Amino acid sequence: MFSTDLPPLPTGRAWVHGALERLAQEAARSADTHLLKLDLPAFPGIDLYLKDESAHPSGSLKHRLARSLFLYALCNGLLHAGQTVVDASSGSTAISEAWFARLLGLPFIAVMPACTAPGKIRDVQALGGQCDLVENPADVPAVAAGHAERGACFLDQFGLAERATDWRGNNNIAESILGQMAREPSPQPAWIVCSAGTGGTSATIGRYLRYRRLPTRLCVAEPSGSAFVEGWRRYDRAAMASQPTLIEGIGRPRVEPGFVFEVVDQVLEVPDAASIAAVWLLEELLGRRYGGSSGTQFVACLRLAAAMQACGERGSIVSLLCDRGERYAETLFDRGWFAARGIDTAPWDARLRAVLRDGRGFDEPMP
Repeated sequence: MFSTDLPPLPTGRAWVHGALERLAQEAARSADTHLLKLDLPAFPGIDLYLKDESAHPSGSLKHRLARSLFLYALCNGLLHAGQTVVDASSGSTAISEAWFARLLGLPFIAVMPACTAPGKIRDVQALGGQCDLVENPADVPAVAAGHAERGACFLDQFGLAERATDWRGNNNIAESILGQMAREPSPQPAWIVCSAGTGGTSATIGRYLRYRRLPTRLCVAEPSGSAFVEGWRRYDRAAMASQPTLIEGIGRPRVEPGFVFEVVDQVLEVPDAASIAAVWLLEELLGRRYGGSSGTQFVACLRLAAAMQACGERGSIVSLLCDRGERYAETLFDRGWFAARGIDTAPWDARLRAVLRDGRGFDEPMP
C-alpha cells in the first residue's frame, strides 16, 4: 500500500477545505487505469478490452466510488474533523474507504458479513480500519446505521452510489473508457459490460452513454438469480434474489436504491461455477489474478461475442477487471473451499476453453 501519512488538518470549514484539497491532490496523482486488449482469434472482427481497475492504489474499482462518497459527505456538510466514518461493505469498498479515511486522518469502521474473504478483512485492518463482523449478512445495514446513530458519518455506498458520482463526466469510468477507446478500430463499443454491486457503475455508464448519444449498449452481468436479474425483468423494485451467490460484492439479495434498471439494455445471468472457472482462466490468459466479478463479466463478454458473431456483427466489447484476486486466495482460488460448497468448475472450464478455441459452446445446454 502507498503511504498516506500526512500532517493533521485544521478544524471547522478550514478542515473541510483541506480535506477536499487532499482528495483533489490524490485524484491528480492517480493515473488512469490500463485498458488491456485480449485477442480472441475465434472471433474475427470482434475486439475485447478489459479495463484493469485493480491498478488503483486501494486495489479495485471501488477506489472511484470511495473518493466520490467522501466528496459527497464533505460537500454536503456531513463529515467533520475527527469524526468516525462507517459503511456497510463486503470488502472492496471498505478497503478503498479505509484508504481515504487514512488519507484524511479519520477513524474508519467497516461493517461486514462475517463470511467476507479473510484477505479483504486483513486489507482493511492494515489501513487502520476496524472491522465489525456480523454473522447474519441481512443485519449489516442496521448495524452500520447503529454506528451512525452514535455519531459516525455513514457513507452509505448502497444508498448514495448512483448520485455521488457525476455521470456527465468529470473523468467517471464511462468517460475514461470512451477516451481510451478513441484510437481503437471500433472506438464506440458495441457493448460495455459491468456488474451491479451498489448499482453506481451501471447507472453512471448507462446515463453517460445516453448523455453522449452513443449507440453503445450496456450489459449487466450478474450471478444467477440475483435481485438485479429478477428486478430488471419487470422493473420491480421489490424483487428479491431467488438464490444466494459466492461471488462477493455483486449478486445482491435485494434491489438496492442505486439500481437504475431503465439504462440497462441486457442482463446476463452467470452461474457461480462459471464465474470461478473464468477467474482461473483469466489468470492463465493475463498472468494475474482478479476477483469473482471479473470472471462473471468475462463469461458475459464471451456470450456477447458469440451472439455478435452469429449475426455477422463486428465491433468491440469493453469490460472491467474489478479487483485484485489475491484477496480471494482462501476462497475463490482455493479449490477445496469452493468444492466444499458444491461447486464443480470442470464443465465450465471445458466450455469456456471451447468458446475461446472455436467461437462456439454457448448454444448447448448449460452444465
